Amino acid sequence: MDERTALVQTVDFFTPVVDDPRTFGRIAAANALSDLYAMGARPLTALNLVGFPKDKLPLAVLAEILAGGAETVAEAGAVVIGGHSIDDPEPKYGLALTGLIDADKVITKRGTRPGDLLVLTKPLGIGIITTALKRDLAGADTVAEAVAWMTRLNRGAAEAMLEIGVHACTDVTGFGLLGHALEMARAGAVALRIWARKVPVIPATFGLAAQGTVPGGSRANLRYLQAEGVRFDPRLPPQMPITLADAVTSGGLLMAVAPDRRDALLGALEKRGEMAAVVGEAVAFTDNGPILEVIVDESSDER
Repeated sequence: MDERTALVQTVDFFTPVVDDPRTFGRIAAANALSDLYAMGARPLTALNLVGFPKDKLPLAVLAEILAGGAETVAEAGAVVIGGHSIDDPEPKYGLALTGLIDADKVITKRGTRPGDLLVLTKPLGIGIITTALKRDLAGADTVAEAVAWMTRLNRGAAEAMLEIGVHACTDVTGFGLLGHALEMARAGAVALRIWARKVPVIPATFGLAAQGTVPGGSRANLRYLQAEGVRFDPRLPPQMPITLADAVTSGGLLMAVAPDRRDALLGALEKRGEMAAVVGEAVAFTDNGPILEVIVDESSDER
């Protein structure tokens, strides 16, 4: 350690979102690791956090969950050094993580500036699709695509933003894209515009949302956003607001980058095989304007 290197610690865990225990372990680990990647930290060690109904499920299920988590931690270049478990009526799994970071290069939600562009690195729809899985309404291909995104580390995206330099970043998880965007706007004292047509969405999402296959957390997110005065363009498709508010598990990074670094960031993400979509912009906050609004696209003239 030296004067420029700092330790960061995070923790996250949740109940299963898929049926396969090893896949659940991988997803939970990737989700927990995103908290480190969002600030530009390098994972170092992990502690398992486990709730498990030992009298209802065989311990082989727990072994698979832990194996999946260990695989993802190893993929991140870190190591599991222990953990703690309790008897719990419902399975729960996650990680307490320690990472290293350059104290002079910590990326937070606070740095967004007027003129910045917003770049997102994973598609939306995860919450809606995992709810459909629980109701046996999601096709195998749709589930496989959602799992592929949930188990994908944000490591490459974090490396790209450190290489190029961004003003702010957050990972998109339980509050949905709009909830986390609202946090960025408030932290940076700016207003954000989301260009709805530019936001990537897993293809089956709108159809499932139209059927009412939406988790309670996503509905709660949307109610909160509406109560906070988030403005929605009336021309939006009917399923768009709930999709943008969808509660995500192991989502992508949302970065605020200066316009003159946009192409360099997109190139760095593409070089690492990462998805990247420019989904909005930051503007100066005014007392008579919304802190967050969703418009059809960047050419929309309705404010």
